[in-house]
Amino acid sequence: MMKTIKRISALCMIGLVLLCLGSCDDDSTLFTVSDPNAPVLADLGITQIELDAANTGNPAIALNWSESDYGQPTAVSYAVQFSMDEAFTAPVTATSVTGRNNITLSIGEVNAAAGNAGLNPFEWATLYTRVVASLGTQQSEAINSNILQFEVFPFFNYTFNDYYLVGNGTAPGWDNNANNPPLFRDADNANQYYYTGFFTKGGGDFNDGRFKVLEFRGLWQPQWGVTDNEGEDEIKTDGDIAGNPATQDGDPGRFGVPSDGYYEFTINFSTKKYTMTPFDASGATMFSGMSIQGSSVATTAMTQLTFDGHIWYAAGIRLTPGEVSFLTDTGATWGAGTGFSGVATNGGSAIPVVVEDDYDVWFNTLTGRYILIPLNL
Repeated sequence: MMKTIKRISALCMIGLVLLCLGSCDDDSTLFTVSDPNAPVLADLGITQIELDAANTGNPAIALNWSESDYGQPTAVSYAVQFSMDEAFTAPVTATSVTGRNNITLSIGEVNAAAGNAGLNPFEWATLYTRVVASLGTQQSEAINSNILQFEVFPFFNYTFNDYYLVGNGTAPGWDNNANNPPLFRDADNANQYYYTGFFTKGGGDFNDGRFKVLEFRGLWQPQWGVTDNEGEDEIKTDGDIAGNPATQDGDPGRFGVPSDGYYEFTINFSTKKYTMTPFDASGATMFSGMSIQGSSVATTAMTQLTFDGHIWYAAGIRLTPGEVSFLTDTGATWGAGTGFSGVATNGGSAIPVVVEDDYDVWFNTLTGRYILIPLNL
């Protein structure tokens, strides 16, 4: 009798455990949202804004919109976007706010948005704006507001980064402020840079024949190099790049070449990749004179880089709005239709100069690449 009772008690205990387990379902709340209503931007009350470069901190526009309802008591994020076309083909996000339905943008912020959207400085053009509502850091359930437009007159907005060579494999050696040659930026891809020219392997010293890339002449940081410190005989011709924007600790490794010669160095700051490819310069013309000319400047002789005679420069020359081109000692005129950087060709269009400033101008006769770097913008 006792055995039977014990067996029944054990079965009861098992049943109670299973019952408890069965009742311990996940009681977490499933977060669901309803289809949100789009935010509605209120009329601006203005049709034109002339942006004043002398008062960039002053308010430019105040945007107000009705809130989106996602059917949950959660904070909604709103991204304020601008575009040069009504289709918002390449939208620019000026700022984002959470839990608010208004924002005031300064003159500087609107000017930056206009420039990043592709509007030219010192020209009246239409700028489009909208607000995009979403949830969370992943911008889930995004929905666009109506679109407003107004005419804007931007001042100049230099949005590019410039980069310079340093190292014993290049002209300045390990001097970060010795007329360091810049990389030549692609006219269509602001993250892509080139330098085609002479590099040296140097002697047996570990520092010879190597180089890095600096973002500012005269400063060691930020600097860019390879992802590891390679040994002297471990030179690679392609791979990943690394940057160090803060301190000398953990600086990236050095680029290098296996032997003296001409190479095309490419680096992309978006993909974080680089290549170093031998370049055949045997058939290239070595000019003995080069000038910069045009409506932006009185004809000014350029200087040939001693380290590499295919690289010419004019340091700190004043350019006014207009155009420039390069004049060789043979009488040929080289130019292209893109401002600040591009690839000039013999007989090509003049290079536009959109804003007055002091510029460092560099021209590479091996490739026709040029770059105009404003010094005060």
